[in-house]
Amino acid sequence: MPGRFGRLVLADINECQDERYPCSVPDTCVNTIGGYSCVCPEKTSGNAYNGTCEQDKSQIGWEIAIGVSIGVIVLIAAASCAYMIYAKRRLAKIKREYFEQHGGLTLFDEMRSRQGLSFKLFTQEELEEATGRFDERNVIGKGANGTVYKGTTKDGDLVAIKKCRLASERQQKEFGKEMLIVSQINHRYIVKLYGCCLEVEVPMLVYKYIPNGTLYRLIHGRREREGPRIPFTARLKIAHQTAEALSYLHSWASPPILHGDVKTSNILLDEDYTAKVSDFGASTLAPTDEAQFVTFVQGTCGYLDPEYMRTCKLTDKSDVYSFGVVLLELLTCRKALNLEELEEEKYLSSQFLLVLGENRLEEMLDPQIKREQSIEVLEQAAELAKRCLEMLGENRPSMREVAEELHRLSKLAQHPWGPPDSAELVELLRGSPSPTTYSGHSGSGVELSSTRNVSFTDTAYIGIQSPR
Repeated sequence: MPGRFGRLVLADINECQDERYPCSVPDTCVNTIGGYSCVCPEKTSGNAYNGTCEQDKSQIGWEIAIGVSIGVIVLIAAASCAYMIYAKRRLAKIKREYFEQHGGLTLFDEMRSRQGLSFKLFTQEELEEATGRFDERNVIGKGANGTVYKGTTKDGDLVAIKKCRLASERQQKEFGKEMLIVSQINHRYIVKLYGCCLEVEVPMLVYKYIPNGTLYRLIHGRREREGPRIPFTARLKIAHQTAEALSYLHSWASPPILHGDVKTSNILLDEDYTAKVSDFGASTLAPTDEAQFVTFVQGTCGYLDPEYMRTCKLTDKSDVYSFGVVLLELLTCRKALNLEELEEEKYLSSQFLLVLGENRLEEMLDPQIKREQSIEVLEQAAELAKRCLEMLGENRPSMREVAEELHRLSKLAQHPWGPPDSAELVELLRGSPSPTTYSGHSGSGVELSSTRNVSFTDTAYIGIQSPR
């Protein structure tokens, strides 16, 4: 018993540690002051004294839902990965098939066997990156043969990328081989071909970018009432350079290459206004047998050789005819085809031959060059154009003969102190405000001055012909 001033103190016993007070469900015993209790674990319910703790049904549902969701996510992720792997392999297979179909293996073997060949095989991804995934804002030209984009390679080179139209089965098979031949062309008056992409349905061509647009734009780009301001010597210079380029393709390339679509929009002008012939694309090699001749005519209305239209046989004389139309555009500043004119005046070539036959040549000549040059020189240039436009190809001169004649005419047309250099010519074409005097064959000087500058946009239309 406690003392007089003391009190009774009772000590609590931890029943959970005493085997006499076990709970039926393990780890459910909770000690309390003076006793204990059996509590079911979290997320379960029931009587822990007799072992009836069961998991909550609501909790089971949540766990099942979470488990199913995780399973679905894993399944979708696995399926997505499998599809991506399949799609990637399928795309790689398609690219490989296109590459082989276009003669890529032959081209690759040739490139590997030849040292120092600068031709490159571009991937589709490289060209997409260069053009901003072929953004419409980078389009610098559209035509019947395809669309041209301005792009920048990883090396920082400005290029023109041509997405061609569909080609025939024969052209596809020969494309790689012919690209190798075209890639070896290195001429100062021909646009340089950097490479191509063969892993797409229709091959893409990659050319050097030419900044000053086309001869078509130079001739016809200004408003009709203003009139072009192109000195006659500059016109002869561009015509002579173009003829030299075509002569090289016909006579010096091995095997010979036929252009097939000579026109002012396929003659580009670089920073010095030097002519650069473009669009001499893949399948324009001179045919060696009847089987290689085309069965349908391709080209541009107004420039097409009548003999080619009749026989479907493209020859070097077909290029001569088309060049004759280009020469007419330079002499007259009229378009090769003008649908707004009367029927007999729609085609520049037929109108020219009609007027020439009636001795009315001066009516068609550009007034500017009549002021600059003697009629004798202009008549000789017109006579050369007439020879190029002969109905029978065998009666037309070769491009080598045309180039030589233009060289002779250039000497006749030069002013007494010699032809303008590149810098002077650029200023003339851009409309330099300082007057320039030219002397014709008769020796009479004509002062040409400009109070208005000709504006040229810094874009180039690269008309690279789709494979024939």
